[in-house]
Amino acid sequence: MTVPKKELMVPYNSENIFAKILSGEANCIAVYEDEFTLAFMDIMPQTDGHTLVIPKEPAETLFELSEEGLGACTRTLKTVATAVQSAFECPGVMIAQLNGSVAGQTVPHFHFHIIPRYADGSSVRAHGHKMEDTEKLQGFAERIRACL
Repeated sequence: MTVPKKELMVPYNSENIFAKILSGEANCIAVYEDEFTLAFMDIMPQTDGHTLVIPKEPAETLFELSEEGLGACTRTLKTVATAVQSAFECPGVMIAQLNGSVAGQTVPHFHFHIIPRYADGSSVRAHGHKMEDTEKLQGFAERIRACL
């Protein structure tokens, strides 16, 4: 079944960083990619292993994303979250998805956060405040890829 795409509630900003990653104008440290989605390391992570999953479809929030795009993201989310949990040997994984700046969304492109969590809670840092070392992120990505 093919569901027609909804009209965007707001014009999609193709200058956002995730759109630039998808177009090849900006780099990312990818861990997984298929025809419809991309998963990559968050450069300002809340924990080691913090990974993002985005659709290749231009949609700012859940409300603009097609059913097909959401389904593809959910499948990728499960695959990558399972690999993150295995790679970081964490007992829990927080999945976050925010819609709109008032809700805390900082990049206007639909995305899921996969955030490893531990019983003591000590590993969680503030999001978006400190860039992580690229080599360290490369190592995390290799660990995740090895578990896919």
